[in-house]
Amino acid sequence: MKLDISDIETARGRIQSYIQNTQCLYSRSASELLETEVFLKHENEQKTGSFKIRGAMNRLLTLDKEVLQKGVVACSAGNHAQGLAYSATTLGSKAHIVMPESTPIVKVSATQGYGAEVILHGEMFDEAFQKAKELEQSKGYYFAHPFHDTKVMAGQGTIGLELHEQVENLDSIVIPIGGGGLISGVATALKALNPKIKIYGVVPRNVPGMARLYRGESLEGITKQPTIADGLAVKSPNEEIFESFIRPLVDDVVEVSDDEVASAIVFLLERAKTVVEGSGAASLAAAIKMKGKWDLGKRSVMLLCGGNIDLNMISKIIERGLSKIGRISRIQVLASDKPGSLKAVTSIIAKQKANVVEVHHDRLGFGVEMNQTRIDLVLECKGEDHKRQVIEALKEEVKVIE
Repeated sequence: MKLDISDIETARGRIQSYIQNTQCLYSRSASELLETEVFLKHENEQKTGSFKIRGAMNRLLTLDKEVLQKGVVACSAGNHAQGLAYSATTLGSKAHIVMPESTPIVKVSATQGYGAEVILHGEMFDEAFQKAKELEQSKGYYFAHPFHDTKVMAGQGTIGLELHEQVENLDSIVIPIGGGGLISGVATALKALNPKIKIYGVVPRNVPGMARLYRGESLEGITKQPTIADGLAVKSPNEEIFESFIRPLVDDVVEVSDDEVASAIVFLLERAKTVVEGSGAASLAAAIKMKGKWDLGKRSVMLLCGGNIDLNMISKIIERGLSKIGRISRIQVLASDKPGSLKAVTSIIAKQKANVVEVHHDRLGFGVEMNQTRIDLVLECKGEDHKRQVIEALKEEVKVIE
C-alpha cells in the first residue's frame, strides 16, 4: 500500500466542504497531569460524532455515479457506519451497514437516522466483515472498507494537516488504533511535515492484536473479549497496514485496560467538559499510563477520535472510572449486631469527611457470626489516599473486609 502527503492534500480539497475543521484546544488540566503542554483534538465534535466521515466521504467522492447508484455496503462497530451513511445520503446513494450484534443502540439508531439500512450480524468486526462481503457479491453493492483503503486513509490523514496548522512545534501525538487507517493517514501526513515528531498508538488490552504485531509477538490465543473501546475492537490486525505504515511510522504501541479508559472518560468529562467514547478516550488513557516512559516532548496532542458513547453505559463507566481513582469506594465491615453499631461506623466516616452513598446490612451472609452484621458501604472519597485514611480509621473500631 502506498500513501503520501500529496494524496492527503488532494483529499482535503475534495472533502473540505463536507466536514468540520475541528478545534484543537489546550488543556490545562491534562497538561498538569502529564507535565507537558497537552492539546485535545476534538474529533468527537466532528459531523456524525467521529473522524470517520473524513475517510468515508473521500472514498465515495472518488466513485462513479453508476457505482453510487447501486448502493454501498460496509461493516462497522458504529462510527464508520455513521460516516458512510451520512456521506452516501449526502451524495444520493444508499448505504447498507453490517454491524456486530453488540453495537451500542445509540450507534445503530444514529446510523439508521442518517439513512442507512442496518444489518446486525456476528459478535465482532470480523464476522460483520464477512457478512458485508457476502452482500457485496450477492447484491452488487460497492464495499467501502473502514480502513484497508488508501482513499479512506487519505481522508483520515487530513487531521494531520489540520494539526500541523493548529499547533506550532508539535512534538508528539497519541492516536487510537482499531484497524489502523486513522494512525496510518495521520502519521503519513505528520511525519512528512515533521520527521522528528513522535507517533504513539494505543489499543484495548482486550483486543491487543496490533500491539502484539508491533512487539513481534504471536497472534495465537487472542480471544473475543468485549471492551468499552468498542470502536477499536478489531480482532485480527491487518498485516499489510502494519508493514506499510505502523512499523515504519509509529514509535510505540501500548495496550490499555477498560479501567484505564474509564478513568480517562471521567477525567475528560469532569476536567475538559467534553463527552468522549471509549475509543476516543484511549489516547489520554495511554498517555497517563506511559507518563515518564514516552517522550511526549514539550507539546503533545491527544486525538479524541469519537464521541458516540452509549448513554446507558455512561453511569457504569463513570462509576468504574471513579472507583479506579478512589473517588467511589465499596467497603465491607463486620460490626456487632446491636443498636448503635451503624451510627458508630457512619460517625467514623463522617469524621474523615467522606460521604456515604449507599449502605446495606447483611446478618445471614457467609462468614457472618450470630452476633455480627456485615455492613456494605459505598463511599464518596477524595481519592486513593483519602480512601486509605477512612479504612484505617474504621479498622480501629471494626473489622474491615479487604
